[in-house]
Amino acid sequence: MIGAALLATIAAGTVVGAHVLSRARWTWRTPRTAIALWQALGLAWGIATIGTLLSVGLLPYRDGIAGGLRGLADDSGTRLGLVQLTALLCALSLAAVLPAMLLFAVFRVVRARRRHRALLALVAHGEPDGTLVLDHPAAAAYCVPGMRSAKVVVSAGTMRLLDKAELAAVLEHERAHARERHDLVLLPFSSLRQVFPRFGLVSRSLDAVELLIEMTADDRARRHRPPRELATALLRFAAARPAAAPSGALAAVGTEPAGSVRPVSSENRPFGPEATAASPVLARVSRLVEPVPTHPATRAVVLIAAVLIAVVPPLLYALPH
Repeated sequence: MIGAALLATIAAGTVVGAHVLSRARWTWRTPRTAIALWQALGLAWGIATIGTLLSVGLLPYRDGIAGGLRGLADDSGTRLGLVQLTALLCALSLAAVLPAMLLFAVFRVVRARRRHRALLALVAHGEPDGTLVLDHPAAAAYCVPGMRSAKVVVSAGTMRLLDKAELAAVLEHERAHARERHDLVLLPFSSLRQVFPRFGLVSRSLDAVELLIEMTADDRARRHRPPRELATALLRFAAARPAAAPSGALAAVGTEPAGSVRPVSSENRPFGPEATAASPVLARVSRLVEPVPTHPATRAVVLIAAVLIAVVPPLLYALPH
């Protein structure tokens, strides 16, 4: 019973942690580390929730999860009552649904990317640096990830909208998505939203991770380009109201709520807490222009916490309760 209580506490704690983390702003200072914490929370929630149900279902064997499963195999479940059978059924269902939805999400994304690459082969032309250019007047810049055939795509409208320095910064941002395979980070969170489409916390978690991924790519881009070039490009993009990226792609700037981004001017500096709360783009611009360094000890603490959060629930499976 103690093991079930511990796993239930961890499962509830990960939900509370996701709620707090989805509203946190310190994560913007160290987005890569915060993404690791998000991944640990998601993994721990799944393992702890399934483990709680298994613990309840195997309580008659009084030997924890691993020992209880051996006992269940020995007596074919003759010691289980209705409550225990229901808990085991729920655990098995959740253990089957979560990986199945992840595989389904992977299948859909791979199919969408294959189709889009075929379309790009027909309508886009390549630049010497490997960038594909779409002859379209609207602003668009995105990455179509892949193991061997990642594509960075910009539209003719983007090339007219941005100057050469700004365009180079945007291309570095998209190449960061391709090199670091940020699409793989998003897949578990997007599949979880398919499993729980009515839970606002799941959607907020996905939005938070998406923003952290964009900030990570921003940080990578500013290693090669001055940060103000990317900041100005982001503002121009957002003001131009770009269309949503194709399915399976990662865009430099997503669609913004109407009125959330105003034209750039000296009287409209998008900095400060009020600005960062108004729009993801303004949050990214603010940290690019006025970065706040993070102490190495903070990163170390967060990484240790992420490791512990991810490791403890599986250990409780093996321990006798």
